Amino acid sequence: MKAKIFASIAVAITGAVLLYAVSDFPRFGDPRSPANAGVEGGSPSASLYYIENTYRDTKVPNLVTAILADYRGYDTMFETVVILTAGMSIFAILRVLRRDDAPGAPASAPDSSDHSIDGDHHRIIVATTCRIAAPLIQIFALYVVAHGHHSPGGGFQGGVMLGASFILLALSGSLRDTLVRFSEQQYLRLAFIGILIYAGFGFLPLWVGRNFLDYGALSGLLMTSGEEMARSHSMLGVEIGVAMTVMSIMFAIFANLSTRGRLHGGL
Repeated sequence: MKAKIFASIAVAITGAVLLYAVSDFPRFGDPRSPANAGVEGGSPSASLYYIENTYRDTKVPNLVTAILADYRGYDTMFETVVILTAGMSIFAILRVLRRDDAPGAPASAPDSSDHSIDGDHHRIIVATTCRIAAPLIQIFALYVVAHGHHSPGGGFQGGVMLGASFILLALSGSLRDTLVRFSEQQYLRLAFIGILIYAGFGFLPLWVGRNFLDYGALSGLLMTSGEEMARSHSMLGVEIGVAMTVMSIMFAIFANLSTRGRLHGGL
């Protein structure tokens, strides 16, 4: 009981501090705010710089992707790390590991009801339709990732679509069958590989004496005509890493929450 009281007091104090801080923010859409008008007598506004110089700096027509994956590369990388941390936290809290269902261990035999169609003929239609739709969803998701720096899309959007395609298969059929296609060992490995891909594009410039995530330094490695195109190609690599992590963690969260960490049965 005392713990709940202290927790409630902490939440109330934190909320009051946040509400007090909001009063210092500029009004929404204020053209004279620092974000829109810059600092008086100092640097110009960040938004105006992005609008006028993004394509010149990166050869990327999608302003949003250029900001997220290049100008705000640190922030986006740690956002992806936050997603990974959330998935690993749910895994650590919920996952019930036994000798017969540890990662990589052979799955136990399914219940006879898993594949029964007696009195449930609509399930055949739903499952078949979803099995046909899932590859189409995944192809479109790959398109969204690949063209995210030239048109609306990117790693987060494509990763969510890829994760949703596996969740769709699990909901329409069974989680066990989906884990055969995308096992726990595979999605955990891909989640970390995605972060390593993103960080790799950050550490490579350090080897040539440039700043972390300074993609322009990779023009020689990527064999591009200039630093601008190196930044464009590097953003594609970064988006692929983000998509891998988002896809894997999204499905991992579903698999553990729907089965209370046992990866058997489920919804």
